Amino acid sequence: MTALVVIAKECVAGRVKTRLHPPLSLAEAAAVAHVSLATTLRTARALPATRRILFFDGAASEVPDAAERFEIIRQPEGGLDERLGSVFDLLDEPTVLIGMDTPHIAPADFDGVFDEWPDGVDALFGPALDGGFWALGLRSPRGSLVRGIPMSRSDTGSLQRERLERSGLVVRDLRSLRDLDTVEDLEVIAESVRSLQHFVGTAAPTESTLR
Repeated sequence: MTALVVIAKECVAGRVKTRLHPPLSLAEAAAVAHVSLATTLRTARALPATRRILFFDGAASEVPDAAERFEIIRQPEGGLDERLGSVFDLLDEPTVLIGMDTPHIAPADFDGVFDEWPDGVDALFGPALDGGFWALGLRSPRGSLVRGIPMSRSDTGSLQRERLERSGLVVRDLRSLRDLDTVEDLEVIAESVRSLQHFVGTAAPTESTLR
């Protein structure tokens, strides 16, 4: 019995993917976020999780249609570490949390995770190429394992993994993935996510995005 949590925010212009503007407009950047989230949710539905949760920051009207049959849990106020900690405190079954910025994930990335939690493993860790992490799984969820970790930094992932190990947990690494944050990320990820390819032609690099 393993729960799957997708953490996401409403895909509203000016609130998401602002690093894609320019060259994309804010509306186009929000559309990229919407496609990324919808694609992630479709993959999540294909995984044999016993519980699927969208941990959502936004208005009820902005919950995507792709989240049908997901439980919706509202994100509380606070920093990202506090919000992640809160959802891990809410759950008492093995839990895997992923974000909305890796639409190129595949069910194969979670082989042996949802059918039955891996023997001898306490935590799953998916490192991101920017130094963060795209997945965090805990056999026994505890918010204290996340709270206090500085987020959105180049050392966030290493600090989080170190916290897990210092807490005596046996950690299994998943493959490293690129987050969709910049135009360069969009171009690379669109190679494997067809629904994002439409946006690449409008995202020709400008001088500001190359700095």
